[in-house]
Amino acid sequence: MSEKTINRKTLQLVQGDITERDVDAIVNAANSYLQHGGGVAGAIVRKGGQIIQEESNKIGFVPVGNAAITGAGKLPCKYVIHAVGPRMGEGDENNKLKNAVLNSLRLSSEKGLMSISLPAISSGIFGFPKDRCAEILVREALNYIKENPKSSLELIEFCVYDDLTMEYFKKEFDKIS
Repeated sequence: MSEKTINRKTLQLVQGDITERDVDAIVNAANSYLQHGGGVAGAIVRKGGQIIQEESNKIGFVPVGNAAITGAGKLPCKYVIHAVGPRMGEGDENNKLKNAVLNSLRLSSEKGLMSISLPAISSGIFGFPKDRCAEILVREALNYIKENPKSSLELIEFCVYDDLTMEYFKKEFDKIS
């Protein structure tokens, strides 16, 4: 585990299963229709229960770069924030990923949440390069902390599953002074 403290806020990097994280909210790498079939999304519904999918169905369509929030069912967290990241090849992917991250952080802060865990959004079946994903997520979280000192968020965690993605995130963490 790596940890950095900026303005009395903590950025943390952990390896493991995001569905097991005991934080206020976990972020789901979702599609625009919030149909949680595969990857992180599928695991969240399998472990948290069908209620998460049912709440998502009521929300409906979420544009790329945006985020929506539901309860967490049986998961240890309180909420699931469904961030819709870009699919590689659709254009303007870096900006869309940046917006998905920022909207997730804003949403959690609006709810008064203190801790959030994010996966490597879009780097799985959506094909976004893992190195660029790590760079954008860490940079945007860092900027958010610096630009929003009154945010309720005290902990922004990145929870990655595989070794390769972990290496890219470690590299970005090492750049934080």
